[in-house]
Amino acid sequence: MADPKGFLNHGREVAESRPVDVRLKDWNEVYVPGSLLPIISKQASRCMDCGIPFCHNGCPLGNLIPEWNDYAYREDWAAASERLHATNNFPEFTGRLCPAPCESACVLGINQPAVTIKNVEVSIIDKAWDGGDVAPQIPERLSGKTVAVIGSGPAGLAAAQQLTRAGHTVAVYERADRVGGLLRYGIPEFKMEKRHINRRIEQMRAEGTRFRTGIEIGRDLKATDLKKRYDAVVIAAGATTARDLPVPGRELNGIHQAMEYLPLANKVQEGDFVAPPITAEGKHVVVIGGGDTGADCVGTAHRQGAASVTQLEIMPKPGEDRAPNQPWPTFPMLYKVTSAHEEGGERVYSVSTTHFEGDEDGNVQWLHLVEVEFVDGKLTQKPGTERKIPAQLVTLAMGFTGTDRENGLVEQFGLELDERGNIARDADFQTNVPGVFVAGDAGRGQSLIVWAIAEGRSAARGCDRFLTGASDLPAPIKPTDRSLTV
Repeated sequence: MADPKGFLNHGREVAESRPVDVRLKDWNEVYVPGSLLPIISKQASRCMDCGIPFCHNGCPLGNLIPEWNDYAYREDWAAASERLHATNNFPEFTGRLCPAPCESACVLGINQPAVTIKNVEVSIIDKAWDGGDVAPQIPERLSGKTVAVIGSGPAGLAAAQQLTRAGHTVAVYERADRVGGLLRYGIPEFKMEKRHINRRIEQMRAEGTRFRTGIEIGRDLKATDLKKRYDAVVIAAGATTARDLPVPGRELNGIHQAMEYLPLANKVQEGDFVAPPITAEGKHVVVIGGGDTGADCVGTAHRQGAASVTQLEIMPKPGEDRAPNQPWPTFPMLYKVTSAHEEGGERVYSVSTTHFEGDEDGNVQWLHLVEVEFVDGKLTQKPGTERKIPAQLVTLAMGFTGTDRENGLVEQFGLELDERGNIARDADFQTNVPGVFVAGDAGRGQSLIVWAIAEGRSAARGCDRFLTGASDLPAPIKPTDRSLTV
């Protein structure tokens, strides 16, 4: 145990953010570099090393949180990194992007602020990189088997790394021009600088994983041809079909899906554009959708110099405390202020868009909305609450409905779908087609990065068993486990 009285002697302290007026002038991560290390040992000491560590169950990866908290307290960064990597391929991703269901399950969180698990995690991995403790793990022997992984998001990367380390020859196919999936183009730079992806990719290349970008399976290369080339295939193509808003005026210029808007801002940071083809500069921006993707649009619009930013959410404003039907240790739906919300803008809850209004050139100018409420469990408009707000750029961040059905991948493989429209799989994450596996949002539906990595690791084990008859790779989850999906 780190410090038996740590949780009594120290309060919760989190990473220090750079001042808003400073960070809005660049696209760097919002936190002050190095601000965690002076406090992280004390924060790690708050871990109680519970007899039953519920944080393990709260994390889909089953992270060994009390163990690496103890090492962090003692500032044994190499040992902490080893324990961290035992269950998580990419802690620098989850430490920055995961909403930390582990903290919601922290036993200390029953009546005190929870341990800053996420901050400890990112401190360990950053220190490990700085200290040279993250090295390629090259397999001792090759199996002679080949695997194609479709998609290079967190699920695909995790599956590819695990299978490469098991001795298989793995090629990752990515339809974008760079590796990383939504990590690369969906997550703004101010949440995670892309250098973190780049150095992981270099580690994976050194281990033997091959990457082939600019190839979309189903369009550029038929799925049937891919299956003939490889002994097994892992589909980690994500759930990229965005939910649309079919209301009058949707066809007006200036209304875009979030994943049309955000990647262009990231491409500016990659050097592909001097200025983004879609920009919020000088415009009244409305973001429809109250989740993390919506917050990413808010922060991006601020940095592009928007005249105003308004975020709309159809659901009521969440509470500050757990609702009675969301008891500890479940993951509660609480009111959350992200770094993007700290930077300004207005958040409006319990409203629904009725239609858009444009100018004579076909550009959106106004968004008409109405307040809504739940009556007998049904969402109902409140009469007399209609109004309009200025909107010269609208981004739709309302989630995703499933994997892409337009590129032919599902049909060419002959894959079956489950009742939720996702690619169906068995206990080994294998689809109805022998040798074809599925991991991440493509099989699970839209979910968290930590679930994606866990699914990638579990699908890799199933694939390894298919190829060799047995597997020593860990399997953190079962495909039917949905207990913490949010």
